[in-house]
Amino acid sequence: MCFKNPDYNLNQIEITKIAQVRGHKAAVFAFAKANDQQHILTGAGDGLIVQWNLNEPENGKLIAKVPKNIFSLFNLSEHNLIIAGNMDGGVHWVDLKYPEKTKNIAHHQKGVFDIQLIDNQIYTLGGQGMLTRWSVAERRTLESFHITNQSLRAMAFSQERNEIAIGASDNNIYILDAESLSIKHLIRQAHENSVFTVQYSPNGYYLLSGGRDAHMKVWAIERDFEQVSDQAAHKFTINHIAFHPEGHLFATASRDKTIKIWDAENFKLLKVIDIIKNGGHINSVNKLYWSSYNNYLLSCSDDKTIIIWDIQKTNS
Repeated sequence: MCFKNPDYNLNQIEITKIAQVRGHKAAVFAFAKANDQQHILTGAGDGLIVQWNLNEPENGKLIAKVPKNIFSLFNLSEHNLIIAGNMDGGVHWVDLKYPEKTKNIAHHQKGVFDIQLIDNQIYTLGGQGMLTRWSVAERRTLESFHITNQSLRAMAFSQERNEIAIGASDNNIYILDAESLSIKHLIRQAHENSVFTVQYSPNGYYLLSGGRDAHMKVWAIERDFEQVSDQAAHKFTINHIAFHPEGHLFATASRDKTIKIWDAENFKLLKVIDIIKNGGHINSVNKLYWSSYNNYLLSCSDDKTIIIWDIQKTNS
C-alpha cells in the first residue's frame, strides 16, 4: 500500500512562500479550477469570483459577482459556466458567455457547502441534510435526497468504487452509491463533532476525514472503513484536506491558522506552516488547492488573502 514517492526523503522538504495576494474584501472560502492549469478561481464572502494567474498573481481578474457570500465554487469550462453556492443556500449558475442566462436558484438551506461534478451531473449539498443532483444542460434539479436532519458539509467521489463519501454535522460519514445515491455504508460517530472534510487517497486504499474536533482520521476502505489512524492534528477545526498531485503528500488546513504537511504513506507530520516561521495566514485557513501547475499549494483564509506555496526538496 505504498505511493510511488519522488527520489528524496519526505523529511527533506522546504516551504517557500511565493506570493500572498489581496483582492477580496471578505473571507475567502472556495477554490475552483480555471480553464487552464496556470490560473485558479476563488470565491469569497464579498460575492466576487476572481481569477488569478499563478505566474503573475499580484493582479486578480474579476470574473463575476453574485449577491451573497460564496461558500463553494465549481467551473464548467466546456459550458462557459461557473456554479457558486452561497451562505443562504442559493445555487448561482453564472453564464460567462451569455450573462442574461445566469440563474440564481434558492434551493438549500443554511448554505451550499460543496459542489462536485460526477458523471456529467452537478451535485450540491448543504443545510438540513439535503444532497441534490442537477442537470447541467437545463440548470435545474433532477432529484434531491434527504440524508440526515443536519448539514452536509463536504463530499468526495471515488470513480474506481463509483461511490460518494459525505461528511455531516451529525458527526457521521455517509458512503453512497453514486448511481442510486443509496447509503451503502455508514461510519457512525466518525468524529466527536461535525465532519468538515473528506478525501479519498489517490491510491484508493483510504478515506481521510477531518472535523470540528480537530482530529484527522484515516479509514481503510477495503476493511469496511475500519479506522486505522486517529490524530489530534490541529488545535481547532480541520477545514480541509488536499492531496499533492503525485499523491505522496497531503495537507490539512485549520481554524488554528496553520497548514500542516503530511506523509501520505504513513500519515506522519512533516511540516507546519504558520505565521511566525513562514509568513502564513493570520486567521482561519478555510480551503486548500494543490495545483498540478508547478505543484503549487494554494491556501485561502478569513484574513481575505490567498497564499501560494512552493514545496520542494532540500539539498541536505
